[in-house]
Amino acid sequence: MSMQYRKLSLIGLFVFACTTVHAGGASRPPQDRVETTRTAPALADGLVSTPGAWPVIVHSAYGGRIFGFDIDQDGTEGLLSEAQVLDNGHVLAAVEKFDLRTGRIVHIVAVTETADEDFLTLGIVNDNVGLVMRERSGGARTFGVLMPPNADKFTRPWTPPITSHHIVESLSRNQGSALAAVYAYDNSENFEPVVFSTNVGANTFGTPVVMTDSSFMTGLVPEVAYNTQTDQALLGIQALGNPFIAPTLALVDLGSGATQIFSGVGLGNVNGMAIDSGTNIACTTTEIDFSVQFYDLATQSGFSQFLPSGLSQFHSGADVAVDPVHHLFLVAQPNSSTDPGASSIYVYDEQGTLLESIGGFHFANAGSVVFVHIALNPRQRFGFVDGPDLNVTELQRFTY
Repeated sequence: MSMQYRKLSLIGLFVFACTTVHAGGASRPPQDRVETTRTAPALADGLVSTPGAWPVIVHSAYGGRIFGFDIDQDGTEGLLSEAQVLDNGHVLAAVEKFDLRTGRIVHIVAVTETADEDFLTLGIVNDNVGLVMRERSGGARTFGVLMPPNADKFTRPWTPPITSHHIVESLSRNQGSALAAVYAYDNSENFEPVVFSTNVGANTFGTPVVMTDSSFMTGLVPEVAYNTQTDQALLGIQALGNPFIAPTLALVDLGSGATQIFSGVGLGNVNGMAIDSGTNIACTTTEIDFSVQFYDLATQSGFSQFLPSGLSQFHSGADVAVDPVHHLFLVAQPNSSTDPGASSIYVYDEQGTLLESIGGFHFANAGSVVFVHIALNPRQRFGFVDGPDLNVTELQRFTY
């Protein structure tokens, strides 16, 4: 799922996506206790308290595909990027803010209409600091930061310590923390991926740590999460490019550069990853065995279990989001194994017990340039996720 499409131009892949349609280790038995199973309620407004998919939909302002989004966990707004190819061959690209309660677009941060430019929202970090990548054909990439109190416009650049050959692939979304982790891939003949810490708002950086383990030199893009208390980044990837063995995990101290490589559980590529910094517990999903994993990072040990009623790789999980307030992990499943023909989100506690199954979604994960993402407000127990429009022009609110 998170594969090497990111090595290529986002612009080129966006145009391609507009014209195509998608087609090991220790384990334990799956948990069978589900406290709640819910589907999207047929309600006329968004003012409901019942957990499930709300009828609050965010529509991109110009009707283009959404290229990354996030929400302010302590605020009232979210951030997204969109793009669409016009009849004249130009790309209309925009960065927009939306209201978390109503879903309405409330401000256009930037809009362009050129033959070779688009935006990608990487996330919201620190205290309501948004980070957006601006890409032009030929590989030129710059980064704009939106900071309070003038967050309705780009307030400063972000200048990471990487070469022009590097592509920023992943940003850990740590709100309320000064630092986040960044993974960047060297797209030249050197193939030297790096991971480093950053204070996006202050435009400061830790020393890049080169990932020299062979599993990280295959061209595949690892999932990245960050423990804000231990200053460690966790990376997970398909081991040696082999989808039929346990993935490789790397625990990287972003202060000292010390790296611990260990074998994970499950099979195949790591599709999603999150860490609860308060407990040092991580959760991942793997592709081949359609499973979810839980790790104690202090001991680098974990267990794997199938997603509920999963039958094949078709039912593999995708993004993982963490609720550190209630110590929960939310797992996205684009092709639901419990709600046929739809998508689901599963809510787990950190012991691997399935607490809630939320159905009725329609993630546009397959064939998308930017894959499905769950953005949470843990204190108020709601979130936004891709869909239901399969053309990736919408986001949907849900509660859990």
